Amino acid sequence: MQRHLRSLAAISLGVLACAAAAVPVQAQGMRDLYEKAKLEKELVIYGGGPTTLYEVPARSFEQQYPGIKVTIHAGFSNVHNEKINRQLKSKTLDADLVILQTVQDYVRWKKEGVLAPFRPAAWDAIDESFKDPDGHFVGVFVTSVSYAYNKDLVGATGAPKSAKDFLKPEFRGKAISCYPHDDDITLYLFYTIVQRYGWDWMTQYLANGARFVQGHLGVSRALASGESAVSIDSNPNFSLREQRSDKPVEISFSETDPTPVWAQTAATFKESPHPNAARLFLSWFLEKEQQGKLDTWSSRRDVPPPAGLPPLFSIKLANDYPAFISNAELVADLRKRFEALTGPVQNKGGVR
Repeated sequence: MQRHLRSLAAISLGVLACAAAAVPVQAQGMRDLYEKAKLEKELVIYGGGPTTLYEVPARSFEQQYPGIKVTIHAGFSNVHNEKINRQLKSKTLDADLVILQTVQDYVRWKKEGVLAPFRPAAWDAIDESFKDPDGHFVGVFVTSVSYAYNKDLVGATGAPKSAKDFLKPEFRGKAISCYPHDDDITLYLFYTIVQRYGWDWMTQYLANGARFVQGHLGVSRALASGESAVSIDSNPNFSLREQRSDKPVEISFSETDPTPVWAQTAATFKESPHPNAARLFLSWFLEKEQQGKLDTWSSRRDVPPPAGLPPLFSIKLANDYPAFISNAELVADLRKRFEALTGPVQNKGGVR
């Protein structure tokens, strides 16, 4: 973080100029940003996950800041990142704000020097584990993969409490998760499990008839419909949405095994066509009022969790996702090994 310069009289103007060039752009006043963003007229957001994650805040932003049209490209993070990489290479970038699960991309983009550093006004309220210390990217909300079950098919007392419980005969053919090799956070989850219980756990999990689907939306919908009964790999805010629609879905957090968490991460690029609109949206979205409307955890320490979720740091967490997913050699080896076990993606999911 930027430190206030002291003893200014002792510092030459040349040194000051060099230091200023290396410091991330600080939060500008919202009114000032809005005036500049209005001249840009639009904002293009690439968002990882279902369109529903972004539609409501985008429309609210448009109402609060008229004259700026928000276009959302929602989809799988591991598809968006490749598209953006191609655009960067061909110098045809149309993304203003990128909000993805694949934090390793931000680490690499930072090293490549293509990100535009920016610290919104909420910067100091963001937990240290969810932001880049140099201001290049920041988590805008936090989620996890939790346990979940269909309460019409499984009672609370019989619901899994640990990874080993998913190996029980009563859950044969009834468990569902994403493909570990296809979804980064699921890969992290299964990695933590085999680290704890060994690869024999995975062999037994497969032998117990576990099913796989592309994307966590498909997991939640399978539980809600009764197609599957339990999941070790449910996105809790998706499952809570099903619950609020009167579907028989319950979530739980293991007290035995750590729950993987990650921050959906945002950044803008030096070549983004509408940089002020991106900064305005990011600053607005990280305000306490907007963060309080989330149906998942905020990356801010001063915003309580939504109904149905416990305080984030009261859970036994696996909170080292950025370091894990940035270990390219380990991740490549794990993807190959898990795909050999589950087979390639066949049960394709969606984002709507």
